[in-house]
Amino acid sequence: MGSKLQRLATAMPLYLGIAVLCLPANAQPGGPNVGSESPVEGVSFRFIESNGLRMRIAEAGEGPLILLAHGWPESWYSWRHQMTMLANSGYHVVAPDMRGYGETDKPADVDDYDIVHLAGDMVGVLDALGEETAIMVGHDWGSIVAWNAVLLHPQRFSALIAMSVPYGGRARQSPMVGWKAAFGDNFYYILYHNEPGGVAEAEYDANPRGLLSRLYLSPSSPREAPLVTDPLRSAGGWIDRLGEPKGMPGWLEADDLDYVISMFEKSGFRGGINYYRNFQRNWEITDNLDGVKVQMPTLFIAGARDVVIAGATQEQLTGSMSRATEDLRGVVLIPGIGHWVQQEAPEATNAAMLEFLQGL
Repeated sequence: MGSKLQRLATAMPLYLGIAVLCLPANAQPGGPNVGSESPVEGVSFRFIESNGLRMRIAEAGEGPLILLAHGWPESWYSWRHQMTMLANSGYHVVAPDMRGYGETDKPADVDDYDIVHLAGDMVGVLDALGEETAIMVGHDWGSIVAWNAVLLHPQRFSALIAMSVPYGGRARQSPMVGWKAAFGDNFYYILYHNEPGGVAEAEYDANPRGLLSRLYLSPSSPREAPLVTDPLRSAGGWIDRLGEPKGMPGWLEADDLDYVISMFEKSGFRGGINYYRNFQRNWEITDNLDGVKVQMPTLFIAGARDVVIAGATQEQLTGSMSRATEDLRGVVLIPGIGHWVQQEAPEATNAAMLEFLQGL
């Protein structure tokens, strides 16, 4: 396992150990609770109070509530293809800027980004909207938040769709222990994010386009050779270890990338990186979840070439997640697709989501 982790260390986000595959936001024109104009037709912005935060939400449609939690380094905009589809299918769809992102508040204390706070934010959205329950959906870090939200607050969620990051129960030891043992003095982006002094966000804040344009690619996207190939952490940070793209993938227009970059130019990267700084704390404060299973209907979706699942098959993922769920209704792996599944393959992702939702 150690050598495989080494090979993946400079690739897209990997969360082994979570799965068993082991500054307030500025007010906007139009009033205190109204956001700037949305770039997606039919989607509007407003501000709510959630779990002590001033949170910006994007929303569309009317009907049963579906709550969409984005990952790192993303924003509500990663759900643009799903929001319009779900709204047209009879749902009230809400995608917040998660804690620390976009125009949502960004607490200064690292501990304020632990999983209890993040799950509480999701419940806070329901409270602000006057909803008793919602269908929870998450991708990447949002998937970690979604798994934990339904485990910590099962009475508030009626179903779960997790993307990219599977869950097979609480790990026997903190994932930080395994990563430190596997990588030692070599570079691994999660360990980099945990270094003191804010070195990771300093690198990313200085060149958000450099980071995002290198991460938002498909597995087959052509790249230039990386500038840093020495595996030792002392050889440099992350951006130069990721080959510059020779062109953007067909699923990501220049305007899409520019919009996401603009969000991080305003907010910075520290809030999202603070999620990673809580891996150890999250493991310590969730011992009450040991042996607890997800009770509600659950669907898992990922790209078959997503490095997070590390080549796992549908059968393997079904077996591992079945140990932590009572009602796993499907594992959908989309061939040829990488980490950014709902953006890379929106039609296939939407079809899988809608089939699951119609069966509830």
